[in-house]
Amino acid sequence: MPVSRRHALQALGLAVAGSTAMGQAVAQEAQKLRQDLEACSPDGDPWTWMLKRNQVFSKSWQRSIQSSNPKERMQIKQAIFDASCHIDPQALAQGQRPWAALLSCADARVAPEWMFGAGSGELFQVRVAGNSAFNDGIASLEFAVAALEVPLIVVMGHSRCGAVAAAMGTDPLTPLLEDLVQPIRASLQPNDDLTQAIQGNARYAAAQLVKRSPSLAEAQASGKVRIQPAFFDIQSGVVSAV
Repeated sequence: MPVSRRHALQALGLAVAGSTAMGQAVAQEAQKLRQDLEACSPDGDPWTWMLKRNQVFSKSWQRSIQSSNPKERMQIKQAIFDASCHIDPQALAQGQRPWAALLSCADARVAPEWMFGAGSGELFQVRVAGNSAFNDGIASLEFAVAALEVPLIVVMGHSRCGAVAAAMGTDPLTPLLEDLVQPIRASLQPNDDLTQAIQGNARYAAAQLVKRSPSLAEAQASGKVRIQPAFFDIQSGVVSAV
């Protein structure tokens, strides 16, 4: 039996209504997921928020010096996470919405989650000895800004950095280590001591991000991302702007 024009239009209307309802449900689910993933994002300027969190870490870090017991030191540090926010693991299984990215050294003493009291899903990290702006690292940060909409990149050096010390020295290095320290050597200034060289290297690497990446340069110029060089003092636990 042929379907009348009226019945065909009714069927089409039901299909469109169903499709619209389904689309709304998907949009609502996506919105909820985004809210869950951004549950721990800072209320305000991300860099200011990082420094506030670091103040909590540095106080605990310095208190832990008073204890000779490793377990007691860990208990003191654990208070950092007890006061922090933690994203739902089920949301993290579906995606990520980090609120800051870091280009930092691979040094075992540099632990961004601890020094900023951050849990899983909060910090997008690129790590390499000497926190140099290497090609794969720059590409990773391009992804963080373009795809994840990260509003802040922190390029962080740290006290007593071995990679910078090696770049300043004259001891022979392996061919691959020579490649590693070349950009650090390009940042060195005459008469710099080690701390000055480390801070200068952080500034140089931060400048290289926009010099070598048109997309990061455009994002910075438009205000989409801020690039902040920084310095972590291991003894005090304090992070400061360079």
